[in-house]
Amino acid sequence: MATEYRLILAAEPPVEQVAERAFPRQEERPAGTPPLLTADLYQRYGFELAVRGARNGYFDAESDDGLWEWEPESYVALTFRMEKEADSDRALVHMLTVVGRVLDTGPEDAALILNGNWLLLTRFGGLPVKHRRAVWWENYAEVNDIIRG
Repeated sequence: MATEYRLILAAEPPVEQVAERAFPRQEERPAGTPPLLTADLYQRYGFELAVRGARNGYFDAESDDGLWEWEPESYVALTFRMEKEADSDRALVHMLTVVGRVLDTGPEDAALILNGNWLLLTRFGGLPVKHRRAVWWENYAEVNDIIRG
C-alpha cells in the first residue's frame, strides 16, 4: 500500500509555474500536458509526483479540532506518492523540502493532507499552522524544521 501526501494550493497558478517552483532544475521537473504534469522521481527522491490544476475543489480531513473542510474555487494539487518499501525518512525529507520550496515561493493559501485523511499543515493569510497535535511532526524530527509553523 502506498502513502500519499497532497499539497493543495488555492488560486489559479499555472501548473507549469508550480512545477518550476517545486523543481527549479529542468531535468527534475514534472512534464506532460496541462492541467496534469507528472514525474517519476522514485529513484532520486523516493516518490512519484503529479501536479494537477482543477476547479470546484472539496477537501476534508481529520484535524486537531475535528473534521476540517475546504472548498477552494480553483486549485493546484501536488500529490506525492511513496511506495511502502520506500525509505520513508529519506522520501519525507525530500518531499517536505519541495513543499517548503513551493510555500516559500508563493502566497497561496495551502493545505498538506496525508492519505486523504489527516490534515498536517495549513496556511491561510500567510500563517502556516502544523496540525495533528504535533505528533506526526515529532515522529519525523529530521523534517520538522523544514516547514515553519
